[in-house]
Amino acid sequence: MFVPNRGSAGGPDTFFRDRGETGPMQTVSMERDLAAPPGEVRDAMGDVEAFMASGGFDDVTVDGDRVHLENSVGLLTIELDLALVEEPDAALAYEQREGLFAAMTTRFVLEPSASGTTVVGETEFELDRGLVGPILDATIIKRQRRKELEGHFAYLERATAE
Repeated sequence: MFVPNRGSAGGPDTFFRDRGETGPMQTVSMERDLAAPPGEVRDAMGDVEAFMASGGFDDVTVDGDRVHLENSVGLLTIELDLALVEEPDAALAYEQREGLFAAMTTRFVLEPSASGTTVVGETEFELDRGLVGPILDATIIKRQRRKELEGHFAYLERATAE
């Protein structure tokens, strides 16, 4: 879900149109080599709140297998309610339960490498055109997500360097 930031003109309905129309599935994928074994990287990801906060979100709340994120992007505050899910090959995976996407899944896969571990972060999302409309598009979402993934990778580098 997203709502206008305080002080913006209009109410929440300002950003809604043609509810129910979805766009094509989009993917953002990045990887980073770390000089640490997969077990250490997995342990660093185990502090889910710190790991998620490293993406640059304004607010992160973890309650069991539920994660709530808030982030200001331009005039909007985007809120996402996520659920941690089990995926056989993923060190960490989550899906959106409520938010601006028609569907969104993120997974982090760890692959042993000559230098330690290659971390692959991948987000697949489908925009709900009725909620997003002219304000956010896939290009903006992808740019923001790359920035968040870079923050996660930087956190893992720091956490495994200690």
